Amino acid sequence: MNPSLEKSWKTELSQEFQKDYFKILKKKILQEKARTAVFPNRINIFKAFELTPLSDVKVVILGQDPYHDKGQANGLCFSVNENISQPPSLKNIFKEIKNDLKIELPISGNLERWANQGVLLLNSILTVSKNQAGSHKNFGWENFTDKVIQIISNKKENIIFLLWGKFAQSKLSIIDSSKHHILVAAHPSPFSAHSGFFGCKHFSKTNQILYQLGKQQIKW
Repeated sequence: MNPSLEKSWKTELSQEFQKDYFKILKKKILQEKARTAVFPNRINIFKAFELTPLSDVKVVILGQDPYHDKGQANGLCFSVNENISQPPSLKNIFKEIKNDLKIELPISGNLERWANQGVLLLNSILTVSKNQAGSHKNFGWENFTDKVIQIISNKKENIIFLLWGKFAQSKLSIIDSSKHHILVAAHPSPFSAHSGFFGCKHFSKTNQILYQLGKQQIKW
């Protein structure tokens, strides 16, 4: 797992790869790989950074960890590869977009189209073992992705953070709310979507903020 990051991210994050926690993280992932499959595949672990350079970031969506079934995870939170059936949380995200923006449900669950427009689709934990949700929690990824959030918060202005669920909202303390826009809602999981995700209108609200900032709106 030797990260080949996009240039702007590499400039900001290169020191992280030399830290003790990251060396331990790599060792733990190698141990897992010797035992079982680890997702996403190695070339996609840092895909969110490849597709959305720091200079392009307009919106940040925070997830927890990758999907753990074979073929699902592609390095972007909530996203799945082409021709993979959409998991329940993603289906609910698309339902909210349809109701919010009055557009048709997309066929593909691959969210690269969002990433290419400046939506950083960031999981807090970037790897997972097959069929074991949350299995790489506390491996060290949280240190790395918290640093990413802090860099965005410190270096940029008027970023829109979409924080769905308690886990994402636990990152509120590392985001400067005086210079960024923070939208919170329940998680889109079937267990909580009816408790405040449906009807949150985060997609139209995001585009309204971008419009007011004179920025290109997102084609959700």
